[in-house]
Amino acid sequence: MNRRRFLTISAAFAATPAFARPPLREIRGQAMGARVSLLLAHPEAEAVAGRALAEIARLEAIFSLYRDSALVRLNRDGVLGAPPFELLDCLALCSRVHEATEGLFDPTVQPLWALHAATHSAGRPPSAAELAAARDLTGWRDVVLDEAAVQLGRPGMALTLNGIAQGYIADRIGDRLRAEGMTDVLVDTGELRALGGRPGGGDWPVTLAEGQGTLSLRDRALASSAPRGTVFDVEGKAGHILDPRTGHPAEAPWRLVSVTGPSAALADAASTAFCLMDRPQIEAALARMPELRLAALA
Repeated sequence: MNRRRFLTISAAFAATPAFARPPLREIRGQAMGARVSLLLAHPEAEAVAGRALAEIARLEAIFSLYRDSALVRLNRDGVLGAPPFELLDCLALCSRVHEATEGLFDPTVQPLWALHAATHSAGRPPSAAELAAARDLTGWRDVVLDEAAVQLGRPGMALTLNGIAQGYIADRIGDRLRAEGMTDVLVDTGELRALGGRPGGGDWPVTLAEGQGTLSLRDRALASSAPRGTVFDVEGKAGHILDPRTGHPAEAPWRLVSVTGPSAALADAASTAFCLMDRPQIEAALARMPELRLAALA
């Protein structure tokens, strides 16, 4: 995850005016296997950030695939009773992006992801028969959710929220800080959520990877995906974003897809799915999610 993060976005910390008072602070933590940071100027910056980092840890205990999280229990048991609100909220956003991308954003690809990870670790790609068996365990239509339970329709199905959870966490932290009266904060979970602009004036300047220049953020989110930002194989050819139609890694020509919007979660999920699309398909999906904008396509 760290490689994916550094290949996509880096916030221009040094560009913040030196005259900002209180001084701008960058306070770091960890979430979903990646470094997170908060950029803020506040007389109680440590305490504010401490509460935010504690909330990030709570959310990670819902979305992580590597802890005894709500998501892990759902994947293990096939059903999760009394699901946390945040899980239901995130899955509802998944449904929206799944529909807007005509099924290309599909969190049920986790069996395919596990297959690629296992076979490439053994030094080979998955066979056609293995891919077919794993694809039989996918299908968003077979995920049933309401306030009582989330249920996976067939034994062996599993979800991954790695294409949306970092953005979702950025949104939740941004909302929490705004509720505390905070303004002019940049939340960086690997995806960015800006509250206001830089302390002292101006927007938050952001540098995009792949030589795609810079842009400014104010009260907006930015998310990026790179098909080969993380890879399964030592040759660096089998990227981590999988096509649910074929089970294979993304074959679109893009090195980087960046999306802005009011929600980091929506931008995160959309940028993931756009890695599987050509330009006309991306434009059609954006027409179904008009609050989003394409920031970079390289």
